[in-house]
Amino acid sequence: MSLLDKDVLTTGEVAKVCNVAPRTVSKWFDSGQLKGYRIPGSKDRRIPVAALIQFMKEHNIPMDGVHSGAPRVLIVDDEQDITGTLQKVLTEQAGYEIRTASTGFQAGLEAERFRPHVILLDIHLGEGDVSSIARFVRTIDDLAMTRVIAMSGKLTDGQAMSLRSQGFDGFLKKPFQVRQVIQEIERAKALVS
Repeated sequence: MSLLDKDVLTTGEVAKVCNVAPRTVSKWFDSGQLKGYRIPGSKDRRIPVAALIQFMKEHNIPMDGVHSGAPRVLIVDDEQDITGTLQKVLTEQAGYEIRTASTGFQAGLEAERFRPHVILLDIHLGEGDVSSIARFVRTIDDLAMTRVIAMSGKLTDGQAMSLRSQGFDGFLKKPFQVRQVIQEIERAKALVS
């Protein structure tokens, strides 16, 4: 289970994620640098995950400790043979936890429920502007750590390069080999923005 599956963390959990002593986390909290709240009638502190991620970004703290447990990947593609094959292979060969969606609407719902580390998004979903899905992900605090990788078999290299400005973190050209998909997921998951 990943710490991102929780909404709030204890100071001990935050200390593990940030690789510091719990006392250091308490100092950050007490000085107001790290936002959170105290449990009523107790001295125990609780830090919302979204506040921790924002704090870590502001202070350039590596995000390595955030991703523990099996990486969660959401595959968004309206071609069932692609989603089925990717789901089977990524589960069996890489041990990823996989969910799929075939529409932008489904993708949005699934992203909020599943909180994936990485979204593999076919940019030819047939619904118009799929970069709106990447932009949507950027607006949700709980998805602050989610990376969005575009998939396409039709883009030129120039068009693929312009995807970053549309909110994508990477690109996979179809047809791809499983090894390429795993490398791109691992690279995206390790990115700290």
